[in-house]
Amino acid sequence: MEADAAVSSAGGSRLEALYSRHSRSAIRLAFLMTGDEHQAQDIAQEAFAKIAGRFADLRDPDALPGYLRTTVLNLSRGHLRRLRTQREYLKRTPSREPVVPDDDPGRRDAMWRALQRLPYRQRAALVLRYYEDLSERQAADVLGCSVSAMKSLVTRGLEALRAEMEGDAR
Repeated sequence: MEADAAVSSAGGSRLEALYSRHSRSAIRLAFLMTGDEHQAQDIAQEAFAKIAGRFADLRDPDALPGYLRTTVLNLSRGHLRRLRTQREYLKRTPSREPVVPDDDPGRRDAMWRALQRLPYRQRAALVLRYYEDLSERQAADVLGCSVSAMKSLVTRGLEALRAEMEGDAR
C-alpha cells in the first residue's frame, strides 16, 4: 500500500514538474488558436489531463512537448468546431442574432482579427511556424502533413493575411 503511494507520489511530482515547465507554452498555443484566454487555460489543463493517463507509457520523455502540442491543437480544433456550430445555429435563429463588438482601432488588432478568420489549418501552420518557432518539419509533424503541404499552408495563409491587411489600409 505504501509502495503504491510512493510510486503515485513520484509520478505525480514528475508530472507536476512537466506541467510547470510546459503549461505556459500550451496555454499560449491554445490562446493563439482560440483567441480566448480562459478557454486557452481550460484547453491546456484538459490536454495535461489527457496525457496524464498515458504519462507512464511515454517511452521518450523528450516527446512530451510534441505530444502536448498535438493534443492542444486537437482540443482547440474541437472547441472551434463547436463554436462554428453554435454560430451557424444562431444565424438560423433570427431572434437571437449575435452581438458583434465594434472593431478596435489599430493595425495589431486588425492583424489579430485577420488571423482568427483564416481557415484552421492555415492559422495552425502560421502559429506553429512563427509564434511557436517550429521548423517546417516539426510543424508538419504536428499537423500530420508533408513539409510541402506545410509550406503551402503557410504561403496561402500569409497571402490571405497580406490581402486583408492591404484591404484594411485603403
